[in-house]
Amino acid sequence: MTNVSKPWWLKLDQLKARRPSSLLGLTLDGSRLEGVVLQRSNGSLVLQQSFTAALTLDPLTNDPALVGREIRNHLDAAGVRERHCVVGAPLTWVLTVHSKVPELPEADLTSFLQLEAERGFPCDVSTLLIGQSLFRSPSGERLATLVGVPLNHLDRLEQVLRAAQLKPVSLGLGIVALQPVVAGASDGVLAMTLGESCVGLQITAGGGIAVLRSLEGVFETDGGQRVLQTDQVARDTRITLGQLPAEVRDTVQRVRIFGPRDSAQELGRCLERHLAATGLKVELVSTYAPGEFGVQLPPGAAVSAAFSLAAARLANRAPGFELLPPKVTAFQALAAKYSSGKLQRAGVAAGAVLLLVAGAFLFQQFQLMRLRSQWAGIGPKVRDLEALQAQNRQFRPWFDESFRTLSILRALTTAFPEDGVVSAKNIEIRAPATVSCSGVARDNQSWLKMYERLRSTSGVTDLKVDVIRGKSPIQFTFDFHWVEGSKP
Repeated sequence: MTNVSKPWWLKLDQLKARRPSSLLGLTLDGSRLEGVVLQRSNGSLVLQQSFTAALTLDPLTNDPALVGREIRNHLDAAGVRERHCVVGAPLTWVLTVHSKVPELPEADLTSFLQLEAERGFPCDVSTLLIGQSLFRSPSGERLATLVGVPLNHLDRLEQVLRAAQLKPVSLGLGIVALQPVVAGASDGVLAMTLGESCVGLQITAGGGIAVLRSLEGVFETDGGQRVLQTDQVARDTRITLGQLPAEVRDTVQRVRIFGPRDSAQELGRCLERHLAATGLKVELVSTYAPGEFGVQLPPGAAVSAAFSLAAARLANRAPGFELLPPKVTAFQALAAKYSSGKLQRAGVAAGAVLLLVAGAFLFQQFQLMRLRSQWAGIGPKVRDLEALQAQNRQFRPWFDESFRTLSILRALTTAFPEDGVVSAKNIEIRAPATVSCSGVARDNQSWLKMYERLRSTSGVTDLKVDVIRGKSPIQFTFDFHWVEGSKP
């Protein structure tokens, strides 16, 4: 193979883009800010600083300059001087869409996924930064998980980091760094992270990410203390597994829980009870495996998303999803344009263009005058139309217009008898369309009639009885999944 020497300006650009030897890893989780400073030296990572802090300002709603100043104050208090950082964005910012992918040439794959994103995301895809993860089922079927993050969220986060005098080199997701995708792995893994206000859930299978979601509303405040509702987390986990294709679900062998020890142990015991029939092995992750990142780790390093993000970057491992919008400098564009033999061809083309400039100049001026005259006539209408389009994009609904909640309540009302022999006490509808209902029936016969009517109702699927107690009256609790437009 012949080695071609690169122009000197490309070598300078490579020197400029060389990866830093130390990094600040930061994660935002609600009001919690966590950070570590790692340095790579002789194939080993050295932990220089670590800290946690509580933010009083929200990066999405408060002035970025003020939020950046608050973060800078916390960094100064912790003695952090590192400027280059890799940041973990909150999982609550993420929207996901799942799609089956036909066998297509790689040249057509991007266009297909773009169409799937436009069809699946509940907003204009031009307002999102979209990433993708492809994986295969055991039968060979190709599937994709599309991830979308609002660009305005990322833009505000970049403004905050600049105000904090930081230089982001990568922006990813903490749970993906904690449980990365292993190429060629046959066993699936369900990873859970216990955050400040939500629980992150990720399922990796078939060489990609099959599920990525946050379980919100699973914490309650009791006496000033945040208490994790482990039964609700277990129920949502069981529902999430049930929504997977059966052959993909069967590959999931382990549940790995990342988070504070006490909460993780409590959740682990609850999951072992609820998932005992599935045979899943529950594992509490408190330490890193030796050589997990391909480098020697500091002894006793605490497992955290901030540490994993920084360690993976220093170990030259690609993030699962890169959320930092790409930026191409003018120098890079110039170097790419005139590198290698393109310089000679550009010189020949420039000489030919110079021969035509004199004659083309007068024609160009005439064209410009004509276009300016046309623009003067249509300019006001174009500006009005652009203003209307901007308002349309700003106020376009992000919600489902199918009146799902009213449809669910109508289905329940139709199933329950009008004479009150069976009555509902509590109805809970959780996103996307999971319904839980509890109530009282006068006798077993009335309960069974109501249950049969509900099971035959259009839109009701996966109807399951969770609790039934007593004989007369009977207390019951059941849940089901609502599918709009399904038939009995």
